[in-house]
Amino acid sequence: MKQSNISIDISLDEQKVPHDISWNATDSTADMKQKAKAMMLAFWDGEDKTALRIDLWTNQMMVDEMADFFYQTFMGMADSYQRATGQQAITEDIKTFAKSFYHKFRETQLKEAK
Repeated sequence: MKQSNISIDISLDEQKVPHDISWNATDSTADMKQKAKAMMLAFWDGEDKTALRIDLWTNQMMVDEMADFFYQTFMGMADSYQRATGQQAITEDIKTFAKSFYHKFRETQLKEAK
């Protein structure tokens, strides 16, 4: 069986807040480590039936970038759920929520800008 590795490096500031996030994967087409401003990583513990998560973002991550990141993550989760379960109606519910989330975020941003 072939093995693949994903490596994630986090540089922390004095307050232990992520300053830099970089990653690479053995099966990636990228030759060098890729930089990121945020990451979400989840594992399913089948024995305890719980999700184990690591959510990190750097101090350079802007609020509008975070909203984009969440929107795209929700949409990606919907697509993954569709592939895994074939449940089209639930997939559409997740996508509807993602669009509503993003719309509300944009409305909030416009109100705060005034």
